[in-house]
Amino acid sequence: MKPALILALGLALAACKEEVVQDTSPIELTAETLGHFCQMNLLEHPGPKAQVHLEGMPGRPLFFSQVRDAIAYQRLPEQSHPILAMQVNDMGAADANWDDPGQGNWIEAEDAFYVLGSAREGGMGAPEAVPFGTESAAQAFAMQEGGTVMRLAQIPDKLVLAPAETGTSDNADDADFENRLRALSPPEDKP
Repeated sequence: MKPALILALGLALAACKEEVVQDTSPIELTAETLGHFCQMNLLEHPGPKAQVHLEGMPGRPLFFSQVRDAIAYQRLPEQSHPILAMQVNDMGAADANWDDPGQGNWIEAEDAFYVLGSAREGGMGAPEAVPFGTESAAQAFAMQEGGTVMRLAQIPDKLVLAPAETGTSDNADDADFENRLRALSPPEDKP
């Protein structure tokens, strides 16, 4: 077969393959929503939350009881699936407050303004990266609660990856982390 014919056939077959775009729309928290690291109900914890959508896992994002934890997860090198989207609660939204960060106020993590180093602790009692949809709302929060306003790319790894001193003892066994992540993956098709 001539190389030009092989190339034409290859292009024709590639054009027939339909790309399906995975839906990464935010999913609201329910009483059954568990935090990825802590495996605890997120509605029982104060402060902003985050969700991370992984490739190949449509409609089943990983949820985090602290935004700081989602940022840490994003930066860890041990990812088994590419991250397609990450959303956080906009704490400047009209219905958001610390005890109930609100419904329907998810924003893309890349678009948020974060306050780090404030007096507020996240849902697991560690320092929090508090997200806002506008810089002015983040600045107002920082004036009241302390801290520095940053964009996601400006947050130093040491602020999210370093162990945080909390007042609680965490006996959670993270040895099964990879197995829990695999359990979230859709079953493979078997012939």
